[in-house]
Amino acid sequence: MTRCDSVTAVNNEDRSGELLELLHGVLHGVRRDAAARLELSGTTPGQLRLLRTLERCDGPRRLGELAAALDVAPRSVTSKVDLAEEHGLVRRLPDPTDRRATLLELTDDGRRLLAAISAQRHEGVAERLGRLSEEDQAELLRLLRAVAD
Repeated sequence: MTRCDSVTAVNNEDRSGELLELLHGVLHGVRRDAAARLELSGTTPGQLRLLRTLERCDGPRRLGELAAALDVAPRSVTSKVDLAEEHGLVRRLPDPTDRRATLLELTDDGRRLLAAISAQRHEGVAERLGRLSEEDQAELLRLLRAVAD
């Protein structure tokens, strides 16, 4: 490796390290802001994850299926479900194919909460983007798309 090549390699490494740090910092800030807003709604990040997972399903799901989708122990899903049910965000239904099993579905209140939280998250990100001019926002998005491809 020539002197120029080693300088280029160091610069590329510095840039990739800076990119990683900046992306981590931005995402951490977005998550921190979202968690603060989430706390105001009385919902935990784990409970939100449960609700989002259930929202993506094409219908009611068994608790075991949700635990597998969330990659957690079934007993930890049960406590999240109990709390969500207590708040009217989900409801348990008998499984028509197995009398011993229970299905879980989102309620209308659960769907409204997810929509409100999504809107709040978008507002938070829009506030961050608002620190930039319109041109800089467009350029940032263009560059991120190029890096993402």
